[in-house]
Amino acid sequence: MRHKDRNFVIVGVIICLIIALMSPFIASSNPDGLEKSAEQIATAQDGGMYEAPLPDYTFEPLGKFGEVFALALGILVTLGIGYILALLIRRINPPESSN
Repeated sequence: MRHKDRNFVIVGVIICLIIALMSPFIASSNPDGLEKSAEQIATAQDGGMYEAPLPDYTFEPLGKFGEVFALALGILVTLGIGYILALLIRRINPPESSN
């Protein structure tokens, strides 16, 4: 990876983590219409729905810091999966050397 590209990725990750740190403290505590509708539909259904490992982007024992933890973990997991996929694609289709 070129130095310029690496710096771009690092700055992007830092911006994502800053947003993850700030968003739990500035987000509205009232759910939007889509979430409210989903809750009503889920209540009306008899069967259980899939229970996410960190529901509502939070880790309850930590309160607001649990939300920061969940968001940061989500960012890092997504970046990790993307990086692994990029390595696999590069291995399958190696870049041609420019001569």
